[in-house]
Amino acid sequence: MAKHYAPRRVVIIGAAGRDFHNFNVVCRDDPRVDVVAFTAAQIPDIAGRRYPPALAGERYPAGIPIVSESELEGLCRAERVDTVVFAYSDVSHADVMHLASRVLAAGADFALLGPDRTMLDAQIPVIAVSAVRTGCGKSQTARWISRRLRDRGLRTAVIRHPMPYGDLERQAVQRFADRGDLAAAGCTVEEREEYEPHLASGSVVYAGVDYARILAQAEGEADVILWDGGNNDFPFVRPGLHIVLADPLRPGHETSYHPGEAVLRMADVVVLAKCDAAPSADVERVAAAVRAANPRATVVRGGSPIRLDDPDAVRGKRVLVVEDGPTTTHGGMPYGAGYRAAIDAQAASIVHPQPYAAAGIAELYAEYPHLGPVLPAMGYTPAQLDALARSINATPADVVVCGTPIDLAAVAPLDKPVVRARYEFADLDSPGLGAAIDRFLLRVGPAR
Repeated sequence: MAKHYAPRRVVIIGAAGRDFHNFNVVCRDDPRVDVVAFTAAQIPDIAGRRYPPALAGERYPAGIPIVSESELEGLCRAERVDTVVFAYSDVSHADVMHLASRVLAAGADFALLGPDRTMLDAQIPVIAVSAVRTGCGKSQTARWISRRLRDRGLRTAVIRHPMPYGDLERQAVQRFADRGDLAAAGCTVEEREEYEPHLASGSVVYAGVDYARILAQAEGEADVILWDGGNNDFPFVRPGLHIVLADPLRPGHETSYHPGEAVLRMADVVVLAKCDAAPSADVERVAAAVRAANPRATVVRGGSPIRLDDPDAVRGKRVLVVEDGPTTTHGGMPYGAGYRAAIDAQAASIVHPQPYAAAGIAELYAEYPHLGPVLPAMGYTPAQLDALARSINATPADVVVCGTPIDLAAVAPLDKPVVRARYEFADLDSPGLGAAIDRFLLRVGPAR
């Protein structure tokens, strides 16, 4: 008589993105697995919710609880957990193993799910843009690629790495064609930072929770899929051309973070980003590390030129710099494009916002002590967006330089003029990234 084994009891630790995707494609319909909980980190106000039954499937009629990662050991013991699956990104190798040690000490296995088990296969060509860290310049590179594809007559759908911070069931499949769609969906500042620039450049953006459904819908209106990755995660959709960015402003990080090192080793093309800003010695150092990790990849150089909408409004003024949130928090950068633009425009001074930060923002400076004299644009919730606006208004500055890719003044009530710092990708080699994309398009065939 065949033996019947109880399903393995599993916890998936994540940050409202990769964790949900891994569950959907690997665990949801597998009777050998019983996912007892998700845990949440990095993103505020994710814990305390449930992954809804409509997304969890018929095997989970009550949905799945989402608890704080701080409860991990107790959860493992109380729920007799067999396996903990790690499923989020931009974490140092040391921190991943610290988590693994906590899991092992609680008696459970520690697991990572790889690309072959979690990537979806598309019916049309896919180009993916990933990076070894968050803040390398994926977004402007993806926008540059999308324009190049459209210039060749290709209908392009951008599929963005998930950012489902609201009603998960309502966010299962999201399609954004204009800023009105962003408002209707109640997008956070972080979502707008990623979606708005694509919309402004003429692309349709898909995101959400259920990427099998998202992919199927995107395939119906596109000749090519452009995957715009989040943090340093590997793609959810299997690419025919995988482009990965490395950052010479953070030499040594290319092989120090998970899953950034894995992404680097997977790459077909590696772009050494920000070569117009980084010291040449650091560019060469990162290039050598890239070639050692992935000798088969094509390595090209890219730039990220920055321009201010109105430099005269900044020159000689007291300036508050607001930067992209993820880049300057868990991305580890002390400042970003806004700070560089303000300095180049000869601001009289950069006002440090920390003493004026409201509750909900002030805590970030203790949590991320590397932060420089800038204000991270954090707005995951209406309360946090309100705290951001109050922090800006309380800071004694003449003008705000906004290094985020969104129109901050349109989403927050500010009492100061805002000058936006904009940055785009520049292909610095010939042949460079453009040539690699052209070769791929020749290989996969003309637009249908």
